[in-house]
Amino acid sequence: MPATDFRIEEALAQWQPRHLVGGELLAQGAPFGVVDPSSGEVFAECPEAGVEELDCAVSSARVAWHGWKAQPLEKRRAVLHTFAAALEEAAPLIAPLLSREQGKPLSQAEMELKVSGTHIRHLSSLPLEDELLRKDDRGAVVLNWRPLGVVGGISPWNFPVALAMHKVAQALYTGNTLVLKPSPYTPLATLAVAEVAKDIFPAGVLNVLAGGNAFGAGMTAHAGIDKISFTGSVATGKRVMESASATLKRITLELGGNDAAIVLENADLDVTAAALARSAFYNCGQICMAVKRIYAHEAVHDELAVRIAEKARALKVGSAFEEGVEMGPVQNRMQYEKVLSLLDDSKSREGATVLAGGGALDRPGYFIAPTVITGLDDTAPLVAEEQFGPVIPIVRVRNAEEAVERANAGNLGLGGSIWGRDGARCAELARQLDCGTAWINRHGVNDSDVPFGGMKESGYGREHGVMGLHSYMELQAINAIPPGN
Repeated sequence: MPATDFRIEEALAQWQPRHLVGGELLAQGAPFGVVDPSSGEVFAECPEAGVEELDCAVSSARVAWHGWKAQPLEKRRAVLHTFAAALEEAAPLIAPLLSREQGKPLSQAEMELKVSGTHIRHLSSLPLEDELLRKDDRGAVVLNWRPLGVVGGISPWNFPVALAMHKVAQALYTGNTLVLKPSPYTPLATLAVAEVAKDIFPAGVLNVLAGGNAFGAGMTAHAGIDKISFTGSVATGKRVMESASATLKRITLELGGNDAAIVLENADLDVTAAALARSAFYNCGQICMAVKRIYAHEAVHDELAVRIAEKARALKVGSAFEEGVEMGPVQNRMQYEKVLSLLDDSKSREGATVLAGGGALDRPGYFIAPTVITGLDDTAPLVAEEQFGPVIPIVRVRNAEEAVERANAGNLGLGGSIWGRDGARCAELARQLDCGTAWINRHGVNDSDVPFGGMKESGYGREHGVMGLHSYMELQAINAIPPGN
């Protein structure tokens, strides 16, 4: 495991990235480079699993499934809680790897690891019980939820550990076994977590393998995998859905979002500006449910924009290991270039005004200054598309009705929020938003007991809550006919 003094080069020299397959740590596969987004340079190598390793992992998971699903729910919960505690304890050791490969500040990396433990514990404490549908003179009907089998989990690069651990908790708690693939941009911390898990779960219950797009495609098409849980882009999600259809795999897709925040004329600007700035710039804006565009009533637009710009300029941007840093770089070059392209287009539009930031920082790596821009309309790609970076457009609107109509335009519908002092009015508007989660005077809160997912092209199905757990299970209706009928 990595060294506790956070000297990353020494840590890497002591720790060898390996896949977890059937309870064994394996280093098979040609190495591929892992880039430090703070420098743009390769800093480590990771083995890439192939068809043989995938087949072995699926086979091991299938064998392990029979024993794991037979365990009482309380036993599976206890094992997951043991894992959660071990992950929390290992957080300071793994955090440097996570920071180095993802780019987020060290304190935020450690927080991600510790919060992962919390979510595992919460998700594996939710009730899973049969439901009595009816009991009358026709007989009793009981709804029985049973595990699907082998789940394939594919996790993204923005919160590599946290989003992977959501899949671990839900898949294993419900009695399935799991084959997990982290993003090739950020495989190291997840493999380190797998090393922590090795001696906690029975062999084959949890398998973790690093691989690229071809490996992911192999998972979605594999006949031995019964469900795919994918978190990532809309374009890739569509390919996952197409590939999984050949074997009628169950799927859950948590995809992109272009979340709109609607700020009413009576909003508390102190609270609103602070919360929206945090949502827009935390993790360098690389959060699926972060606020991506703000529709502000014309009565408060200018003041709100000034306040958010002040928050943006005050952020300390730098590499993960710089003291006091609050925001790191964009995670990879492709996303970095996309965000800069959207920003360049926006700055060229008539009426556009940059109030903070405005471009890349003059230093190595994929750093973009936290940017606030006004004067755009919905024809600007920065407003109409998901930027997934530290750039926030603030758009002037005349009234709430206009804001809701514009927020609902487009093909995405993950989240949205309403900001104002009239709770009843805010709730009424929230119900009009075409999104999976509508917040009131908050944005981006994701509780383990609340189902989460998107409308339109932002997703398919739900994660979290009992509803999310049931998506990892198959429903069986047990129909008991009374004797003599």
